[in-house]
Amino acid sequence: MRQFTPILKKELKDYFISPMAYIVTSTFLIVTGWFFFSTFFLYNQADLRNFFTLLPIIFSFVIPAISMRLFSEEFNLGSYELLLTLPVSHADVIMGKFAAGVAMTGAMLLPTIAYPISISLIGDLDWGPVIGGYIGALLLGGTFSAVGLFASAVTRNQIIAFIIGAAICFTLTLIDKMLFFFPETVVSIIEYMGADFHFRNISKGIIDSRDILYFFSVMFIALYATYLSLLKKK
Repeated sequence: MRQFTPILKKELKDYFISPMAYIVTSTFLIVTGWFFFSTFFLYNQADLRNFFTLLPIIFSFVIPAISMRLFSEEFNLGSYELLLTLPVSHADVIMGKFAAGVAMTGAMLLPTIAYPISISLIGDLDWGPVIGGYIGALLLGGTFSAVGLFASAVTRNQIIAFIIGAAICFTLTLIDKMLFFFPETVVSIIEYMGADFHFRNISKGIIDSRDILYFFSVMFIALYATYLSLLKKK
C-alpha cells in the first residue's frame, strides 16, 4: 500500500479542479438545504430528523455521480494502462480512489454542520442523534462510494457507470420498504440487507455493532468485486 497516498492526492486534486464535483456538491447542498429549512419551519422542531431521513435517497444519486469517473475516465483516456506501468498494485489504486470518494463525501457533508449549529442557537438540540446521524452518513457514504467505484470499474462509459451505481444504491436504500413483496420467512433477511434500515438505527444515536458490520461488509464486497473486475480487464 506504499502508493496509496499519492493516488489519494491525485484523485482529490482531480476532484477539486473538476467542475462536475462543484456542480454535484452545489446541487446536494441546495437540495438538502431546501428540504431542511422548509420542514424545519413547518414542524417547528429542534432536530435534524427530516434531514437524515432524506439523506439515503439523496446519496443514492449524488455519490454515484461523484464516483462514476474514478475508473471509467481512466479507461476512456487510456491512462489506466499507463498507471499499471508504475510500481502500484491493484489494492493501492482501489483504496486510493475509494478514500478519495469518501473524502469527497465528507467534504460535501461538512457545510451541513451549519444546520445543527443553527438549530442549537434557537432551540434545545439533542446532539446524540446528530452525532450518530453524521457517523451513519459517513458509513453510508463510504458504502455507496465503494458501490460507485465498482460501477465505474465495469465500464468505460461514465453515464453507464452512474446508472449502475445509482441503481444498486437506490435498491439498497429502498429494499427494506418493499418487505410486503417477500415471504414472511425471509423478511428479516431482506430487512437486514437494507442500507436505510441500518442508517436509521445509527441516526437515532444507537451505535450497534450489527449496523457497523453491515456497512463494512458491503464496502468489502463492493471493493473486492472492483478488484476482480480489474483483474479481468488486465
